[in-house]
Amino acid sequence: MSIFRIEDIRKMSEKERREELESLISDLLRERGMVATGGASENPGRIKEIRRTIARIKTVESEIKKGIR
Repeated sequence: MSIFRIEDIRKMSEKERREELESLISDLLRERGMVATGGASENPGRIKEIRRTIARIKTVESEIKKGIR
């Protein structure tokens, strides 16, 4: 799982974006669950990176839906 830039997300097909979004959401749930149970995350900034990438994907989907891009 890698963190994507907005240009990379725009180049993806709709199916690829959906699959990546689902993967990111499951990763976020796993990371938050680990923190909630008292476990230490290997990368403390990981949750923030995942949240931002999810937001980027949703932004691109919204732009496409509105016809901006």
